[in-house]
Amino acid sequence: MRKEVLAEGIELYLGDCLEVLPTLGRFDAVVTDPPYGIGESSKKAATRGKLAAAKDYGGQEDWDKVPADPRVIEWVCSHSDTQVIFGGNYFDLPPSSCWLVWDKQNGDNDFADCELAWTNMPKAVRRINWMWNGMLRKGKEDRFHLTQKPLGVMEWTLGHLPRSVRLVCDPYMGSGTTGVACVKRGLRFVGIEKAENNFDIAVRRIEAALKEPDIFIAPPKKAEQIALNMGGDE
Repeated sequence: MRKEVLAEGIELYLGDCLEVLPTLGRFDAVVTDPPYGIGESSKKAATRGKLAAAKDYGGQEDWDKVPADPRVIEWVCSHSDTQVIFGGNYFDLPPSSCWLVWDKQNGDNDFADCELAWTNMPKAVRRINWMWNGMLRKGKEDRFHLTQKPLGVMEWTLGHLPRSVRLVCDPYMGSGTTGVACVKRGLRFVGIEKAENNFDIAVRRIEAALKEPDIFIAPPKKAEQIALNMGGDE
């Protein structure tokens, strides 16, 4: 396991979240997009562009072959006050009055029209329209991961969290979009990712966000970057 501290309150872990989470404390909120187990990493996804190649996921061809371990879902629900879990419709979660709905405005193709995020927040269903379809996608973000969420969608998601939230965890960090959104909103962030190339991308993206803070939000204090071997190599 490797740990990178990018600023005060911004910690990233390279490792399996099932092993890392028990070493951490409680969080105000968990906002995450775990694997759903629907085969987005399989060959059938090859028609969706070069990002489907296994090399873009650290050589892990089967990263979405099975859904997230139920023990991780149970852990985050018992160790945080607020949870937002994208793909919540694929997991055994209790009924909710508040689902966050991302309408991707995909048009006529084999992608789902919307993605659903389950929450435990006692509020009404909310929806955002954000096109994310090839060259027609809203914004000019680079895409590093096949299931990467738009930064605008993640900032919108964080905007629905209770005002009391200060520390957010994403145990399936991927390329770090949730972490970038947290930095832009002045929130502390803990991210976990087991694929080294995704982890390195997340580090670079969050470091870049720290250098360009929102002018209305005080940026986290700088901290010396730390790399530790904790418990041996993966």
